[in-house]
Amino acid sequence: MSSFFNPDGRISRRKYWIFFIVFYWTNLLALIKMYDAYTMDDIFSFVAFGVVLITTIILLMIQAIKRLHDIGLDWKYSLYLLIPPPINFIGFIWLGVKKGQEKTNEYGKEPKKTDVV
Repeated sequence: MSSFFNPDGRISRRKYWIFFIVFYWTNLLALIKMYDAYTMDDIFSFVAFGVVLITTIILLMIQAIKRLHDIGLDWKYSLYLLIPPPINFIGFIWLGVKKGQEKTNEYGKEPKKTDVV
């Protein structure tokens, strides 16, 4: 589980899609709930969903960095994903569609041979 929070290495498209679906939609749900809490003046819920939102953004970025590594790009390109939706959604989709490099690259072994999922 330590590799889940570590941006080093590579992940396959399949594993990326699983994480993307879970985290991106949790992110959007937290954003909607934060708005609801804001309109109802519920500060506790607003803060709680804010923590969930920030956590999912961090986890999405970690998985995006791993995916960039699989493609052969540096982590710095992940900063473009901090642009607000819907623009960042296009970037996340591109990461899931773009084929990774065959064989071992400077970021690690081919993830198709090392991923469990």
